[in-house]
Amino acid sequence: MFTSTHLNSNTNTNSNSDTTFLSVGGGGKCKFWLMAAAASPSTPAVLFTALAGVAVVAVIFYGASRGRLISPWSHKKRKHALSPQQWKSLFTEDGRLCDGGIKFLKRVRSGGVDPSVRAEVWPFLLGVYDLDSTKDERDVTKTHNRKQYEKLRRQCRKLLKQSIERNKFNEVGEISYEGDGGSLSPDSASSISDDAASARESLSSEDRSPDVEHLDNPTSALLEGDDVPNVNNADVYTLDTDFSDSDSSEGPELIQTVPSDDVQEHNNPNKASKEVSSTSKGKIPSKLPTTEDFSTWQRIIRLDAVRANAEWMSYYPSQAAVSDSRARRTAEAVGLKDYGHLEAGRIFHAARLVAILEAYALYDSEIGYCQGMSDLLSPIVSVISEDHEAFWCFVGFMKKARQNFRLDEVGICRQLDIVAKIIKFKDAHLFKHLEKLQAEDCFFVYRMVVVMFRRELTFEQTLCLWEVMWADQVAIRAGIGKSAWSRIRQRAPPTDDLLLYAIAASVLQKRKLIIEKYSSMDEIIKECNSMSGQLDVWKLLDDAHNLVVTLHDKI
Repeated sequence: MFTSTHLNSNTNTNSNSDTTFLSVGGGGKCKFWLMAAAASPSTPAVLFTALAGVAVVAVIFYGASRGRLISPWSHKKRKHALSPQQWKSLFTEDGRLCDGGIKFLKRVRSGGVDPSVRAEVWPFLLGVYDLDSTKDERDVTKTHNRKQYEKLRRQCRKLLKQSIERNKFNEVGEISYEGDGGSLSPDSASSISDDAASARESLSSEDRSPDVEHLDNPTSALLEGDDVPNVNNADVYTLDTDFSDSDSSEGPELIQTVPSDDVQEHNNPNKASKEVSSTSKGKIPSKLPTTEDFSTWQRIIRLDAVRANAEWMSYYPSQAAVSDSRARRTAEAVGLKDYGHLEAGRIFHAARLVAILEAYALYDSEIGYCQGMSDLLSPIVSVISEDHEAFWCFVGFMKKARQNFRLDEVGICRQLDIVAKIIKFKDAHLFKHLEKLQAEDCFFVYRMVVVMFRRELTFEQTLCLWEVMWADQVAIRAGIGKSAWSRIRQRAPPTDDLLLYAIAASVLQKRKLIIEKYSSMDEIIKECNSMSGQLDVWKLLDDAHNLVVTLHDKI
């Protein structure tokens, strides 16, 4: 863009030629000469003509450089993360976000959220609270959500108790167990491998447990152990140690749970007085969970929770400060086993993962539990100390992410197709090479899609990426269009598929390596899986932003 430093105006008047020269551009570049009679009566005309020429050049330069405007997510222009002071300043006296949350979303979109206020901010980003809700309305929603979560946990405890009793019965007797009051379906006698298959070959993992070894998938290197954040939650032990038979009265209504498509309606403060059974009327999952289904989910959840890594602990050390006795009591309350090798903080965190994932399996029984879901929940649990709040944030997250865990994989295929289109439109040469390797379906980024870069980025980088992605999704849900953003942001409208643009950007960053050195899709999968810790999240977002600018309308 032109500034005063780009303009050097040299007026040389030659007494012999009476000619005026005007040089525009620094360093001798882009000079042009205007010649006019220097007679004093025509001097205004000369100056006017000269200025007009300057304007023309300025327009040309501006147009040429417009595509190189620095992205709002670039390292140089990126603002600081939303600070505690800024966060507090965004609210009115009645606790409502100013201007419908536009300024709030801009800040998050530009720089993420300061770790100290994430627990307060995330419920807004994940749809637990409406952007225009007051503090009183949020208090009502919070109370309602706590009750709903506790009901789900009571039902989980009841099913766990039934599972334990059934296992004891099978150990003593030699006959197969075929019912417990009608909770089992006729197919429940199918082999354990069939049940685990329903828990999903969705996520192929090198480190998956031996119990799920039959979940074969070409991407056997997808998904290694993830971080498992931990939290101090006094309610966990209280809620999970109550095995009173009085809970059974609420069991039947909760088996007909609310599909995650209803998350927004379920969390609407205006409907907060309604119970789960009433909000779920008319939209019961097509497949209700059987006792056998739930037992399978429980087993895999426990295996995934125990093997999760502890990367979160260095970011949230206060959450790891749990006594050994408390951690073990909590683990026993949720039926966690084989945790003797873990330190107290990790045991407690694993128990929280179990409790919340079991509750979600009942809440959205169509999906239940699949490997990889613990990857998405773990950061949420590390940030939010109350289980019921973490649960509803996870529900909000899964509203978009649940498509990654459908058995038919329609959602995954749709996303891989979008990644392929982005690469094809942006870099035809690279795409042709992928076609030659029969990798044009972009299956090599399967893991990135399913667990949303959780394995390719560090813990903190993951949270930054997710926060920016959530801000885009909230803006779309709230109907905030281009007019709400600054001039630069108008060129990169909020998109539901920012993650996919970022995934495509990560592949494009490796284009030279892929074209020159790789001759099979397996080699590309290996390269993608080796990206862990090597990516710059803000450079990734910057490149993704540029792809949105260029291709959003086409895609």
